[in-house]
Amino acid sequence: MTDFSTCACHAEQYVAFLAKVYGAVVHVVHVLQIYGERYVPAILLEQHQRETAEQLTEVARRLMLPAGAVTHRPIAGIPSVLICEAAMGDTADLIVLGTRGRTDLEHILLGSTAERVLTMAPCPVLTVREMNGSKGSPQRTPIRFEQILVPIDFSDCSLDALEYAVQIVKTLSARLSLLHALEPVAYGMDFMLAHATERDQQSVKEQMHMLASRIRTYGISVTETISGGLPADSIVNRARGSSCDPIIMGTHGRRGSSHLFKGSVAEAVLRRASCPVLAVNNFKVSPGYQPVGLSPPSL
Repeated sequence: MTDFSTCACHAEQYVAFLAKVYGAVVHVVHVLQIYGERYVPAILLEQHQRETAEQLTEVARRLMLPAGAVTHRPIAGIPSVLICEAAMGDTADLIVLGTRGRTDLEHILLGSTAERVLTMAPCPVLTVREMNGSKGSPQRTPIRFEQILVPIDFSDCSLDALEYAVQIVKTLSARLSLLHALEPVAYGMDFMLAHATERDQQSVKEQMHMLASRIRTYGISVTETISGGLPADSIVNRARGSSCDPIIMGTHGRRGSSHLFKGSVAEAVLRRASCPVLAVNNFKVSPGYQPVGLSPPSL
C-alpha cells in the first residue's frame, strides 16, 4: 500500500528487498480516501486519476523488479478496510505499509491506518516507520535483516511469530534475539505492583532456554533475554539498544470496546519503535514447509 509519501517511499525499499529474496509478485495499491458522499467535479477527478496512475507507474519503476512481478491499481474508499480487502482478494502473504509517528493525543483522536490494518489483516503486516528528519525521497540504502527481535510471552500468538521469524532467519542467515518481559502481575490491596515470584522467574528462564536450544539445532544464532517492566517498554528499549531490524511479534487483534480501552502490545510497539515491526497474524505456509514444532509450555 502506498500514499506516495516519504514514509511510503522508505517502505518500498523493504518491499523490493523481500520480493527479490523470495521471488514474490508485488501488488501496489493506492487508496483514494472517501468518507461519506461528496461531489467531486469530473475534471478534478480525471486529473487526480491521471496523477495517481503516473505516480503508481513511478513506484513500480523504483521497485526495479522483473517485468510482470509488479502490478498496481488505485481504489477508492476507507484505506484500512480496502487494504485488507485487497490483501484478501490477492491472497497476499504480507502487507507492507509506512506509518508515521503520532503524539498520544493524535492517536487517541484519530488512531492510524496502520493500527487499524493490524487488527483486521488476513495476513502478517510489516509497518515501516518514517525516517527521522527525512524530506523528499529518502536515500536508498541497502536493507539488511541482520538481527531480528522476537518478543515471547509463551502464547500461541507469540510462538506463531517465532515460527515465522525462524523461517525468515533461516533464509536470510540473520541472528535471532528472544525477549520475555516479566511484567508486574497485579495491584495489591495497597495498590503496589506485585511482581513474579522467584519460582515463576526460574520457570520462564527454563522455558526460554528450551526454545533457544531448539532453535539452535537449525544452526541459528540466538540470544535470550528476560527483562522486567511493561511489555511494550521492554520491547522498544531492547530494540533500540541492540539495533534490531525488524521486530517480529504476534498480535491478538482486539476489537470493539476491549480494543478501545486496552489496545494491544503490538500496536503500542508499532507506535513507538524506530525500526520496522512485522506483526504476525494468519500466516500461510507453503508446500514442503518444515515447522520448528514450537509448542506453548506449561508455566
